[in-house]
Amino acid sequence: MKNPLDRGVIRAKGLRVDSASYDPSLRPIIFFDGYCGLCDRFVSRVVAHPRAGGFRFAPLQGDTFRALPEKPPAPSNMDSLLVYDPDSGRIYCRSDATIFILSRLGGGSAFLAAMLRCIPAFLRNAGYRMVAASRYRFFGKRDTCRLPAPSERALFLP
Repeated sequence: MKNPLDRGVIRAKGLRVDSASYDPSLRPIIFFDGYCGLCDRFVSRVVAHPRAGGFRFAPLQGDTFRALPEKPPAPSNMDSLLVYDPDSGRIYCRSDATIFILSRLGGGSAFLAAMLRCIPAFLRNAGYRMVAASRYRFFGKRDTCRLPAPSERALFLP
């Protein structure tokens, strides 16, 4: 049976996260591999963006992801970036998650997202999987998850 993550979008049913630090405004949550150097750099770039407040961030290894009542079948090696969008109730993964994030950031990022959408999903995701397979070798693997700076703490969930 094919992994539903390969389709890029998974329908989530009634996501509710019970956590004292969860923001009730229900902004999209970006789930990332907390040990991956590439993921850390990507998250750092998004956090530094003026529109970063439109997102919340949580590691795939964290309590917020584990608290999802309807978990997507996460890859065993946590090779995918996931975005939960409370407006649509969908979980986006791999290249679709990247496009979702870039389009929400606006400006040049939204233009890049539009260009990426022109590439068929099976090709985008094949490229994504190739990068994901070698990300630790090229960007390193951390011993611990990313700790947000004091100014970023409001954006991060456990």
